[in-house]
Amino acid sequence: MLSKLTENWALKLLALVFACILWFFVTGEQKLERSYAVPLELKNMPAGMMVANEIPSLIDVRISGPRTLLMNLQLQDIGIAVNLKDLEPGLITLKRLEERLNLPGPLKVTRLSPSYIDVKLERVVSKNVAVKHQLSGKPAAGYRVAKVNITPRQVMIEGAESEVAGVDSVITEKLDLTDARTTLREEVSLVYPGRYSNLKNNQAVAVEVVVEPLPK
Repeated sequence: MLSKLTENWALKLLALVFACILWFFVTGEQKLERSYAVPLELKNMPAGMMVANEIPSLIDVRISGPRTLLMNLQLQDIGIAVNLKDLEPGLITLKRLEERLNLPGPLKVTRLSPSYIDVKLERVVSKNVAVKHQLSGKPAAGYRVAKVNITPRQVMIEGAESEVAGVDSVITEKLDLTDARTTLREEVSLVYPGRYSNLKNNQAVAVEVVVEPLPK
């Protein structure tokens, strides 16, 4: 037994010395702090759902640790991933984001901003809403707008359930009638400033403004 313990004792001693040197190098090395803008990734979005609030794309993380380890830490090596699988609609508060970084042991997070995030999940729904026209200017003297035709008169919007529920119509960009003497026919873009919803199919509609002389 003793012979086995003393066998290759020189190599074992050398390995021990190197291990001690490495340990002292890591633990006794000058400490350093660095800031990183770490990407935040939302993964596995449940089918038929979406995020309906502002989520930061980057998290400000300050990390401290041995200088060598910290200088070798690359931004592409770290990230914060949040798994949304199987979550139900509602507001979810995600804390302890630093635990999702998977840093090497000697490195520590000293500051993280924001320290938590709120994720509001909503169902994705769609519905048809009316299209309303906008006109600017006036026809030439002696002329009037007899009627306005819009094709199609309804378009579909799609997005977060709460936002879609509050929308009854969308409007067109303004069509200028200044000094018009004849009927105008134009394809006009729709204006829809939705934050968590959008126009599903139609981005523009055909607008016909019938201009005719005033009755005598």
